[in-house]
Amino acid sequence: MTPKKQYYENLADSLIEKFNLRGIEGYYCDNKEEALAMAKRFLTPGCSISWGGSMTLSEIGLMDALKVSDYVLYDRTTAKTPEEKTEMYAKTVTADYFFMSSNAITLDGQLINLDGFGNRVACLITGPKNVIIVAGMNKIVPDVESGIARVRNMAAPPNAVRLNRDTPCAKLGRCADCLSSDCICANLVITRKSMTPGRIKVILVGEELGY
Repeated sequence: MTPKKQYYENLADSLIEKFNLRGIEGYYCDNKEEALAMAKRFLTPGCSISWGGSMTLSEIGLMDALKVSDYVLYDRTTAKTPEEKTEMYAKTVTADYFFMSSNAITLDGQLINLDGFGNRVACLITGPKNVIIVAGMNKIVPDVESGIARVRNMAAPPNAVRLNRDTPCAKLGRCADCLSSDCICANLVITRKSMTPGRIKVILVGEELGY
């Protein structure tokens, strides 16, 4: 084990203790292959699943794995009309499992997420029976203020580029605190604890994943 891997494992152990105090279940996987296997172990036959936009989920191979399964998938990208999209969002909040990543995680176990329309953070807060978060150790930050700065300056700019948004951060590579019509930073949610113990599960991965 390399020193960096040992550091990740030690840090994850500390974080999992903090999660436990907040009613959140924490797990650690050394790599993306282990993370995918663990994520799939939570699922039950015939369960319903949805997810929020996430490069991390794609990078561990979860999206490909789900689409060749027999699970019931609520995939908003399949909606072809505004009415179908509304219907899909309504189904999403009833899902047995909702997958997402977290934009940042503090050393004391708080989750920090910044959304555009807010469908991802809405499901984190309430609705789906289980929320499974997969996050690389690059998402760990010292505190809430550092986490917000990370989201706005390290996560949002590349996401704006990926989504072809016409925002200052897409051009500058840093947050300009904009109110652009294309802004993807409308709803900031800081999760201090899970009101339903164990509903939120965080899989920490000993790799750099996502933005």
